[in-house]
Amino acid sequence: MDQLLTLATNHPFWAWAALVAALLGSETLNGSGWLLWPAACAAVMAVLSMVFPFDPLQAMGLFAAITIASTYLGRRFIPQLAGHDDRDINDAAGRLIGHHGKTVGAFSGRAGRVFIDGKEWAAMSDSDLDLPAGTAVEVTGLDGARLKVKAV
Repeated sequence: MDQLLTLATNHPFWAWAALVAALLGSETLNGSGWLLWPAACAAVMAVLSMVFPFDPLQAMGLFAAITIASTYLGRRFIPQLAGHDDRDINDAAGRLIGHHGKTVGAFSGRAGRVFIDGKEWAAMSDSDLDLPAGTAVEVTGLDGARLKVKAV
C-alpha cells in the first residue's frame, strides 16, 4: 500500500488516470451519464498535474470544484442545446414518423405496403383515396405494427 501512495504522490498523473478509468468503468456499468462529468474532470486533473505541482489537498479541492461546476453546467445547458427527443431509439417504427417513402404496390382499401429507409413496412392510408404503386408517402403515425401514411 505504501508503494501505491508513493506512486500517487510522486506521479499524480497515474492516480488521476486510474480515477478516470474507474469512473468510466462505473459509468459503463450503470449508464446514468452522471459519472461522465467527474471522469472528464479527472482527465483534466491528470493533464494539469503534469504541468502544475499541486499538493494532494489542493488537487482534490480543485477536482471537486470543477466536477461540481461542470456537472451543474452540463446538466443545465447541454440538454437544451441537444434538444429533447422523447422517442425510444429501440422503436424502429416509431422513429419513422415524418419520414418519406413510396408505396410498393397499389393499396387495397386502405391497407398496403410502403418502402421507407431501406425496408418494406405494412401500412394504412390516412385517407380513403386509392394509392397506386410508386406513390410518395409520409409516415404520420402508428396503428399497432402498421405505419399510418398519407400521400404527399
